[in-house]
Amino acid sequence: MSATLAKGQNGPLAVSDVVISLQLTAPADLSALLVTEQGKVRTDADFVFYNQPSGPGVDLRPGPAGQPASLAVSLPAVPADIDQIRAVITLDDATSNFGRSAPPTAIVSDASGNQLFSYTIEGLDAESIVIALELYRRQGSWKVRAVGQGYAGGFAALVTDHGVQVDDSPAQAAAPQQAPPPPAPSYPQQAAPAYAPPGGGYPPPPAPAQQPAGGYPPPPGQGYPPPAQGGYPPPAPPQPAGEISLSKDRPVSLQKGQRVTLRKEGGAALTFVKMGLGWDPVRTRGMFGNRTVDIDLDASVCLFADQNLVDVAYYGQLSSKDGSVRHQGDNLTGEGDGDDEMILVDLTRIPAHITTLLFIVTSYKGHSFEQVQNAFSRLIDGTTNGELARYTLAGGMPFTAMAMAKVYRVGADWKMQALGEGFNAKHPGEAVPQLGRFLGGN
Repeated sequence: MSATLAKGQNGPLAVSDVVISLQLTAPADLSALLVTEQGKVRTDADFVFYNQPSGPGVDLRPGPAGQPASLAVSLPAVPADIDQIRAVITLDDATSNFGRSAPPTAIVSDASGNQLFSYTIEGLDAESIVIALELYRRQGSWKVRAVGQGYAGGFAALVTDHGVQVDDSPAQAAAPQQAPPPPAPSYPQQAAPAYAPPGGGYPPPPAPAQQPAGGYPPPPGQGYPPPAQGGYPPPAPPQPAGEISLSKDRPVSLQKGQRVTLRKEGGAALTFVKMGLGWDPVRTRGMFGNRTVDIDLDASVCLFADQNLVDVAYYGQLSSKDGSVRHQGDNLTGEGDGDDEMILVDLTRIPAHITTLLFIVTSYKGHSFEQVQNAFSRLIDGTTNGELARYTLAGGMPFTAMAMAKVYRVGADWKMQALGEGFNAKHPGEAVPQLGRFLGGN
């Protein structure tokens, strides 16, 4: 039977093998410090973290997709001179803090997954690091204590105070980072989005969340109202306005706001196109070596009839219902060269009432585009595989979603416009209610 701990409370451990896991909404790392009675590690080998996932009696195990790692502890294998094992939570984004999201919960289970203790760490605010709980020896047995102690000195100071040797300090940013946007409401507490695909809805963000219900398209009469005075805020004004033409000799480089008609040089209309989207995670240099942040971005395309959402092709539904749009599958990391995700569009099969295809990218784990580099979208002729146009995102932005481009009807023609507008959403269900402002001005 599981017991709920409050800060400072403890409980006995009657099993020999335990697992420490987390439930939290912000991307974070779990690590362990194995310390003696003096509160110090014996050597750096007593610090278990992502670049050194094994220590004496303790192993860091990767979590499932979208979930943090867990610590597996074999208590009989812990050396006799180790008195405490301290579990530490560190936010991926050192400029963020626990006050911006729901309180994290640390869970202690046995080796079979039966929950023994849970501790929700309330009262955190400006901290980005917290000692969640500790396993400790008492009179020949092991116990667990809820600690919940935020650390003000930063991660380097935390591990240094515990005796870990730190060779390097993290590289300093070349320029001050842009201030993050005001904190948004915590996603798990949001009402379920009105638009969700059939079959149980989108997988939730990495924390317990209410499953969306309902299906595409939205009920009649509940689409987006047409943009009007006092309605949707318009996107930021395009930097270079105007429309350019496709060239058969070289791909066109689009800038934010620019448009291109989907006709080949000579006037023949394109019938089958591919939209390739790509990005690279920023590689960070920290005190324990270089590390690539595990960023899971997802490309989706939303099909609209005027202001009304009709369908979505995304990682959970790889084809639109009419078959005109096909998603080629999910890339979970952004590693590798070239396109990370590809979406195929047969313009001849798109139903006549569909007016806009909106291509978006969302960050499933909540990483912002400040942690992404080289993001781009490119238009490819599906019959020749020749690149026709490319839009490269200039610089990261403090958002978790991006409207990259839209393809839309103008009379008998299709046009593409580079957007590059950021907003906050972790998956298409959270994005859809915010897309109305990109549908006007075609």
